[in-house]
Amino acid sequence: MTAAFALTGIHKRYPQFALEDVTLNLPDGQIMGLVGVNGAGKTTLLRILTGLVRADRGTVQVLGLSMPEDQVAVKRDIGFASEDMRLYKSQTLRWHMDLIASIYPEWDEVYARDLLRRFDLKSEQTIAGFSHGQRVKALLLLSFARRPRLLLLDEPTTGLDPVARSEVLEVLSDVLRDDSRSVLFSSHNTHDVEQLADSISFLHQGRLIASQDKERFLDDWRRIVCHGGATPQWPEIAMARRNGSVLEIKVRGYSTDMPERLIAQGLVVDSVDPMRLEDIFVTTVRAGAAA
Repeated sequence: MTAAFALTGIHKRYPQFALEDVTLNLPDGQIMGLVGVNGAGKTTLLRILTGLVRADRGTVQVLGLSMPEDQVAVKRDIGFASEDMRLYKSQTLRWHMDLIASIYPEWDEVYARDLLRRFDLKSEQTIAGFSHGQRVKALLLLSFARRPRLLLLDEPTTGLDPVARSEVLEVLSDVLRDDSRSVLFSSHNTHDVEQLADSISFLHQGRLIASQDKERFLDDWRRIVCHGGATPQWPEIAMARRNGSVLEIKVRGYSTDMPERLIAQGLVVDSVDPMRLEDIFVTTVRAGAAA
């Protein structure tokens, strides 16, 4: 399967932070959620993919081309939107739309007008009069309407009210229906990632600590509540917490025979439940090991 991007052995060091040996790839036509707390390195990774930041070591391939050497060609097919990007406050959204259309021949005016309607934006309004949520939606419109082959979205729903957030997620879902486009979006909101992503990558303190298909993540992890007996010391147990006689364990690499194994250890199994992505992420970080 062709990769929309492939990062191999990426290192990038700053005085107070470093990305360390990140290897990651995204197949064409898929959406990947990059999950991490603020300061984990998500923005740095996206900026390396766009050519805005040069890695100290490692190789970067985007849409089959080398970065940053071929970044002029690559940027024609990349859409990048970040929370800290700024538009010209004194100009209208229509002015911005016309500017982008004059630069990128792939601009889809029909799609842009549809997004205007769906985002409830007025093209003749100046950016200075937009709320924060409207500015975010305007940035996404300017990226989406270019019909890029690869969308890179840095915290696309941060600061949005529930209605605006729902609208953005709906448009992202529409993008997924076009198999010729790929999406990487970073977020610390695991609920958005769980809703949209085909695959999920966890980044923590500059290191990639887990990356795999979303369904496999959710299938592999379980929360088991037991009572009685001693706490097993098994490698698949990522976290164990006892409250009186009640033992809660969180398991990666869950197998259907685990309840029987726990019973054989003298434990009574009260419940076995799936885990949400947020719980998996927090447990993985606290365990200090790959999921």
